[in-house]
Amino acid sequence: IVLPKYHAVVLVHGCFWHRHPGCKYAYTPKTRVDFWQAKFAANVRRDAEVQALLSDLGWAVLIVWECELRDRARLSDRLRTFLDSL
Repeated sequence: IVLPKYHAVVLVHGCFWHRHPGCKYAYTPKTRVDFWQAKFAANVRRDAEVQALLSDLGWAVLIVWECELRDRARLSDRLRTFLDSL
């Protein structure tokens, strides 16, 4: 989600694909473990590159995790805090 008025970006990451630290949804499948570990490592590396590039360009970045979408009140507070910080 791009908020040009605030020069801000909200990235919504799936916990499984983007490896949300400590999240129960960020499990590794039991089959083809080497494949999955390489895939996840590439995703995390690309995420870091994108975040760094956006920051270097002066954009504020907020990562919202898929599991956070389940608690709308908490998510609303988090978004409000982010926007208030801009």
